[in-house]
Amino acid sequence: MVCAVRSKAWLLFLRIVPIVWVFGIALGHALAQQHGGVLRITHRDSPASMSIHEEGTISVVLPMMGVFNNLVLFDQHVRQNSLDGIVPDLATSWTWSEDGKKLTFALQTGVTWHDGKPFTAADVKCTWDLLAGKAKENFKVNFRKGWYANVESVTVNGDHEAIFNLKAPQPALLALLASGFTPVYPCHVSPREMRQRPIGTGPFMFESYKSNQSIKVVRNPHYWKPGLPYLDGIEYTIIPNRSTALLAFVAGQFDMIFPYELTVPLVADVKAQMPEAICDISPMNVAANVLMNPVPPFDDLDVRRAVAMTLDRKAFVDILTQGKGDIGTAMQPLPEGRWGMPEAMQRELPGYDPDIAKNRENARAIMTAHGYGPDKPLKLKLSTRNLPTYRDASVILIGQLKDIYIEADLETVETALWVPKLIRREYQIALSQVGNGVDDPDQNYPENYACGSRTYMDYCNKEVDALIARQSAERDQDTRKQIAWQIDQKLTREAVRPMIYYLRGGTCWRPEVKNMTVMVNSIFNGWRLEDVWLDR
Repeated sequence: MVCAVRSKAWLLFLRIVPIVWVFGIALGHALAQQHGGVLRITHRDSPASMSIHEEGTISVVLPMMGVFNNLVLFDQHVRQNSLDGIVPDLATSWTWSEDGKKLTFALQTGVTWHDGKPFTAADVKCTWDLLAGKAKENFKVNFRKGWYANVESVTVNGDHEAIFNLKAPQPALLALLASGFTPVYPCHVSPREMRQRPIGTGPFMFESYKSNQSIKVVRNPHYWKPGLPYLDGIEYTIIPNRSTALLAFVAGQFDMIFPYELTVPLVADVKAQMPEAICDISPMNVAANVLMNPVPPFDDLDVRRAVAMTLDRKAFVDILTQGKGDIGTAMQPLPEGRWGMPEAMQRELPGYDPDIAKNRENARAIMTAHGYGPDKPLKLKLSTRNLPTYRDASVILIGQLKDIYIEADLETVETALWVPKLIRREYQIALSQVGNGVDDPDQNYPENYACGSRTYMDYCNKEVDALIARQSAERDQDTRKQIAWQIDQKLTREAVRPMIYYLRGGTCWRPEVKNMTVMVNSIFNGWRLEDVWLDR
């Protein structure tokens, strides 16, 4: 009897000790988190405004994502974004109607904007009215209007319930809402004011933006998530020269280098000079691509295909990423991309045969048939954004175009002027980058390839549009993937924004920076920074 009691006591001890041990570790982590300190990050350029909804660049999302909240958010510490990794933010929960055409959000109570006014469901409606172009004062540039083309309306039920009424079922709508590009804006602040002095509900409050100098945000003392944020603020110092920023980081002037901005060789330089630095080289879901203004000669599909066929994608990867970049089509390649086309299917497309010599022979034949040759080259300007990753790739592209009788001079364009130039079609051929806010066909295809979207090439194919709508409404994810690949094949065959290579970018930070997560299938969604802290 005594032995039995002792055995039971021992078993109870064995069960309790691991629980106490795990609880002790968790408590230790909680106690280790320190409040205070200003996180210092280099910034690569001067954005046109501070309005996330009116900009298309991480240069704005990075400093401003923490000023706002979303309805829902990708888990900030899961590296690959997916529908399974979405967590509540301003919404406490959500439910779908049986027909999949109504998405209802229950909202947080007691949340206030940085100016003290209460957050309500009306703010949700106002935000999507702005995105739909239905507001009294609309966005000057509405980059993500196409994301929500399937949203018929947003209605409210009191102050704490918002309903998205859809034209057709769209399971992936939640992924769009979880992006860093999808903050909720206040009804009572105009878009004009949000460009200069944004007001949000987030963990940080906007303090200042000085062009070519700095962007500063400070701790929101009334943040509705208890105990957060840990930081007193974040300061972004604008240093356009990447080498200067790197040297300043190594010298201890900064805690972190602008995310994904370092090349693979530069990460090696940082580690050589500062071995204790924590560095990450990740896929970005950002691809260098070729834009061709659809006026002569690029109104001709054969000429566009010739450009696509001359690309030696492996050379870009080897030179610019030391072999760590990825070759893909319209959707980010596997395995980090969740919708990438299988390699065997990809190789059947124009320009993806690994036999570069054969590809270029065919491309030269096309150019010769159109009247170009060694003695009569096509002379033009190749435009690109004045950032290192754009410029470096452009130099390689210019060299490759020479093999098919195209002689291009490089034209660099400052960040604030780059997108307006593309919108106005003030270019002949350009090397740009397309960065997808969400790794999902519902974001990429409507935004970049549907009729009326911002392809910057005026591409419109009704058959593609029908396939985009079909995949969006499809609830079976395997079937949806097959349709997504079909779209990708069509776009690649028609040389719509031929993808050159998918970038991998380096991010380095000091070991004192804790709880930082770098995502692998979007550069835009991981910068809330509300639970990042400094151990110093």
